[in-house]
Amino acid sequence: MGRSSDEPGSLRGKGLLVVRKPVAVRPPISESWRRSRDAGVDVDVRAAPLVYDRDVIADARGAHPLDRHVPMLEELLRGVADETEHLMVITDDAGHVLWTQGPPAARRAADAIGLTDGFRWSEDAVGTNGIGTALASGRAEFVYAAEHVAHILHGWSCAGAPITDPDSGRVIGCIDVSATVDALHPATVALVAAAARLAEARLENEMRQRDERLRDRLLPHLRGLGGSGVLITATGRVLAAGPDAAVPGPAGWRGLRLAVPEAGGTVKLPDGRTAVAEPLGEAFLLRPAAVPGRAAGGEPLRSALRPGGRRAAAAAPARRLLTLSFLGDGRPQARLDGRPVPLTLRHAEILALLALHPRGLSGDRLALYLYGDDGSPATVRPEIHRLRERLDGVVRARPYRLGCAVEADFLTVRRLLDDGDVAGVVRLYTGELLPGSDAPAIRDERDELAVLVRRQALDRGGADALWTYAQTEPGRDDLEALERLRAVLPPDDPRLPAVASRSDRLLHGRL
Repeated sequence: MGRSSDEPGSLRGKGLLVVRKPVAVRPPISESWRRSRDAGVDVDVRAAPLVYDRDVIADARGAHPLDRHVPMLEELLRGVADETEHLMVITDDAGHVLWTQGPPAARRAADAIGLTDGFRWSEDAVGTNGIGTALASGRAEFVYAAEHVAHILHGWSCAGAPITDPDSGRVIGCIDVSATVDALHPATVALVAAAARLAEARLENEMRQRDERLRDRLLPHLRGLGGSGVLITATGRVLAAGPDAAVPGPAGWRGLRLAVPEAGGTVKLPDGRTAVAEPLGEAFLLRPAAVPGRAAGGEPLRSALRPGGRRAAAAAPARRLLTLSFLGDGRPQARLDGRPVPLTLRHAEILALLALHPRGLSGDRLALYLYGDDGSPATVRPEIHRLRERLDGVVRARPYRLGCAVEADFLTVRRLLDDGDVAGVVRLYTGELLPGSDAPAIRDERDELAVLVRRQALDRGGADALWTYAQTEPGRDDLEALERLRAVLPPDDPRLPAVASRSDRLLHGRL
């Protein structure tokens, strides 16, 4: 036991937590008292604050990564906790209660203090408690009776454990068991810690399945670098590394977390080299910067002369990869094997159409898609000729098609829409497809994609997904999306004033 001068309720100054005589307390509790004091917690608070009304709590649950694991957690705790007296609570990372389970008597007592769906149990809201203190400390905590800051909670004890997302590395929620003082044993903290670890194991299993699918799809691009390069997730985790990428070996890099790069930006690798980040949808391909005697992808440069002085034909790369970034207001971006390729809007339109039709398009069909009924194959041919020169011949003819691997942001968004990955969709959907294009087929694809993204964000997205969508060009002026976001954001969320201001301006026509 340590000694602390932060005894809650020893004095009251305008209802705020103040300090007087020292008392013996456990260090985690004294640390929590200090945080509660700094937050200005009122020891006479009567209940936790409401943040989610009943009409939005279902959306908050559905958007949370623990949603599909709640039945397992309920079953686990039902089997070992006292079903007659214990209340199970699951929150998000901010301490907002999303799920509760318990007997009627325990629920009635919990309702009186706001320990129920939609209320906030962070330390800055109600002071020291099993949920908020576990979230603040990042470890399992037990809070007993008068260790709570709020007097109303002195008849309760609670054990909470944070749950960490293995992909992002951040805390995403807390699992808690609460009961009246004489009904909860301190050993319950081991139970909730085990439940949290089980939830994390389930999340990790899902993550590994996603990783395997990404590796299956993207490893050919890594192999094309000739032994160098690194494949990382959108959250910065290393999925795979070439055999030349690490000492004592690339397997030692798997699972490491690197700084999340920007497309075309540079990243420092664990061995000290600098690499350029090439976006591949849900992942990045890190191409080490060129060094003397090696190409930018890491392959040794071959001599241009055969024995005897004759010039050799350039060796074809082991793998051609074309990456397209065509979403949003910026200039369309293309890279061929990591090399930036400048594009006109017309060339970007052609590449988008060929990417959407991997089996190829006839000249008549491509002309129709680009120009409508007035299009002619004779108009398309010179554009294809110029584009083929820019792309080293990867545009093939009869039919027109791309003779290389293609990774495009708009294709990835389509795939994530099919998978129901709302967070991935809104992260990659930075704006409409080639917004400056008037090509009929591009316009149709752009409109359809925009509708699908918007619908999924509204129907299945939580506060974070809606916020991300609202930062896109179509989302900024989407009154329905802003009003929905306004409804689901907690009252103390720092994003709420900006959302409310923009929504009000739209409502009153001041934009």
